[in-house]
Amino acid sequence: MRTRSIPIWFRVNETEADYLNEIVKRSGCNREVLLRAMIEGYQLCEKPDPEFYKVMRDMRNIGNNLNQLAAKAHALGFIDAPKFEEEAKKWDQFQLSIREYFLAPKKVTHKIPTKEK
Repeated sequence: MRTRSIPIWFRVNETEADYLNEIVKRSGCNREVLLRAMIEGYQLCEKPDPEFYKVMRDMRNIGNNLNQLAAKAHALGFIDAPKFEEEAKKWDQFQLSIREYFLAPKKVTHKIPTKEK
């Protein structure tokens, strides 16, 4: 059963449609995801350029290599395991913060104008 059972249809003019299509293209999301996010008060980020994904892939590979080296060094007894685990956690947090900064939708608050007396 669908959790979203209420269809909403509305019309836009050509300028509005072009603007919406541009936002959809830049965000990398489809229209439904974009409009739902906006209704919930989020402002989606633009989809990063391909270089961003290359950097993330390279960082992930480096992190994996460090983890493999750490496991081997730990097995051989040549490394301070708690210290390395601490550094590995810092690395993981760094990756998460990069993703959050570049990819995560950001919550925006809408101020409703009030009449001044």
